[in-house]
Amino acid sequence: MNSSPQRKRLHLGAFMRPIGIHTAWWRYPGGFPDANFNLEHLVRFARKLESGKFDAFFMADHLAVMNMPIEALKRSATVTSFDPLTLLPALAMVTERIGLIATASTTYNEPYHIARKFASLDHISKGRAGWNLVTSGNPDEALNFGRDAHLDHATRYQRAREFFDVVTGLWDSWADDAFLRDVEQGLYFDPDRLHTLDHKGAFLKVKGPLNVARPVQGWPVIVQAGASEAGRQIAAETAEMVFGSASRLEAGQEYYADVKGRMARAGRDPAHLKILPGAFVVVGVSEAEAQEKKARLDALVPVESGLANLSVRLGTDASGFDLDAPLPEIPETNASKSGQAQIVAYARKTGATVRELAQRVGGYGGLSFVGTPAQIADHMQEWLEGEACDGFNVMFPFVPEGLDAFVDQVVPELQRRGLFRTAYEGHTLREHLGLPRPANRFFPPGA
Repeated sequence: MNSSPQRKRLHLGAFMRPIGIHTAWWRYPGGFPDANFNLEHLVRFARKLESGKFDAFFMADHLAVMNMPIEALKRSATVTSFDPLTLLPALAMVTERIGLIATASTTYNEPYHIARKFASLDHISKGRAGWNLVTSGNPDEALNFGRDAHLDHATRYQRAREFFDVVTGLWDSWADDAFLRDVEQGLYFDPDRLHTLDHKGAFLKVKGPLNVARPVQGWPVIVQAGASEAGRQIAAETAEMVFGSASRLEAGQEYYADVKGRMARAGRDPAHLKILPGAFVVVGVSEAEAQEKKARLDALVPVESGLANLSVRLGTDASGFDLDAPLPEIPETNASKSGQAQIVAYARKTGATVRELAQRVGGYGGLSFVGTPAQIADHMQEWLEGEACDGFNVMFPFVPEGLDAFVDQVVPELQRRGLFRTAYEGHTLREHLGLPRPANRFFPPGA
C-alpha cells in the first residue's frame, strides 16, 4: 500500500487484561507466568510500550474471580492481579508519556470514590489518566457487594448514565484557578471558585464538592466498551474512546458509522470519539511462523477451559451441551448481551459445533491479525482507511515475546508508512488522542 503525507494516523492502546486475553498466554514457552502479579514485569511492559509511542496502557478489572467451574478456574491466570487504581499510580512514577487507563464499574462503586481516585491518578501522572466506564457483566460480582444478582441490564445502564453525570460534575467542583495559595494573605483558595454539586437523582444522591483539585485534563479521558443498544447509546453520549469488539471489517464499519452518527444526533462532534477495536496480534518472520505460534498457543487450551469460557460468554452453563452438536437455543440472561449475541450469531452462521465454539473462545475468538509485520500493517491500514476504526487496542498473545515483537517490528512498519507517530507530540492522554480539554460546566471560560 502506498504512503501519503496527509494520511490519517492510527491510535494504539495496549490492552493488558491485565496481561493476556488468551486463556493459555501464561503457559507459552519462554513467557512470564506470573506477569499478572509481578510489578517488575509490569514496569518493563509499560516502559517498552512507551518506547513504542503507544497512546495508552489499558487495564481491565474484575471484582470477582471468573464465574466458571473450579476445574476450569484452576487453569485461569485471571484469578489474581493488581487493583488497577493501585497499580497505575505506581506505573505513572516510572513512565512519562504513555496514557494510563483503568476500568472501574459503575455498578459496584460509588461516584465519589471514582471521581476522587481518577482525579488523583490524573494529577500523579500529570494528565495521563483515562476511566473505562463499565456496568459489570460477571454475575458473581453481585455476590461480593451485598446482592444476590445484578441489577437488570437496562437499569445498570440507566444508573451508569447518571453516574457519569455525577462523576464529571464532581471533577468540575473547582475552577482551574481556584487555588490561590496566597501566603501573605493566608488565603488558600477562592471560595467563589468552588461549586457544591448537591445531586439528587433517580439512583444517586451526592452532595460534593470533591476534595481533589480539578484534574489536569479537566476530566480524565472517558472510555466505554458497550456494544449493545444501550452500550452504543451511552458511548455516543459520553465516551471519548470506545473499546470496540468487531471481528470483521464490515461489522467494524457498521459500528463506526452507527456510533459516530449517534454522536452527531446527540450534538457531539464525531471527531471527539476514537473507536479502537481489540485486535489480537501474532507476529512472525513469515506468515507460516506466525500461524505456527498461534497453533502452539491454542494447543495449550484444555477442553474444560474452552467450555468454561463459552459458558461465561453465553451467560449459561454449556458443560452439559453435546460437544459435537450445534449450539442449542440459548435463553436470554442478565449477562453481557453483546457477548452472547456475537457467539450465537457466529454459531448460526457457520453451523459450528459446541466443541468448535469452545475451542474458538477458549483461546481467543475475536479479531486477530496473524502474520508478518507488513501483513499486520496492511490489515490495520485497511481498517483505518475503510472507516472501521481510529486505531486498535492491541492484545498480545504472550509476554514478553509477543509484546516485544509488536513494538520492535510492527510499530516501525506503521511508522514507515506514515500511519503512526514517531514521537509523542504532547504530554497528556487527551493530547495523544487529539481530544479537547472539556470546559468546566460550572466555571466556563471568562466566568
